[in-house]
Amino acid sequence: MAQSSSPKKRAPGMTELKPDQFEMRRLESLSNTIFGVAMTLLAYDLPKAAVFTSAPDWSDLAQAYSGKLAGFALSFIIAGLFWISHHRRLARQPVGSRGAVILNLFFLLSIVLLPVTNGLYTNYDTSSAVAVLYGLHLTAIAGLNAWLWWTILGGWRRETMASLFPLLVFIPGTIVAAFAPRVAPFLWFIAFGGLLIRRFYGTPSGPDA
Repeated sequence: MAQSSSPKKRAPGMTELKPDQFEMRRLESLSNTIFGVAMTLLAYDLPKAAVFTSAPDWSDLAQAYSGKLAGFALSFIIAGLFWISHHRRLARQPVGSRGAVILNLFFLLSIVLLPVTNGLYTNYDTSSAVAVLYGLHLTAIAGLNAWLWWTILGGWRRETMASLFPLLVFIPGTIVAAFAPRVAPFLWFIAFGGLLIRRFYGTPSGPDA
């Protein structure tokens, strides 16, 4: 007895993808792994027990960890905030074009390299060249993030303003790093004000809610 075949029906709510479109949830899985590994590797350059020739006291611990913990905390918090922004952005873009995927991959590449520049900065925090390199890296991450938000929203929405704020902070902070490397981190920490802009800039309405 011949069995009749009928085309498979797609589940409700699913849209058929065009050849040049990608499901962004797959990129979300990749980004979770990349952010997780990068944020873990930030701690790799923290001093280990081997740096002490004997049992350390509070003075030894402060000397070994004070500067490095500050750099680690700065990079970890920055990575965490960009991870939050990245997932909020992907939630608004279930399907993306080839160009959007490539741009997101460049953004993830900038996150992969964060442990490298963070390691340099925590070990040579008095070097203006290293501080500028670190600042340029933070600026590149913020710039790619803002660009990705702009491609989705296409206007001056709350999220666009919030994503531009770190960029406007990292640029002058990097200039300061060229002359005062140890002062620059205090400016870079201001970049977290983007969270306040997203929360308090206007009243969410429509698609931007």
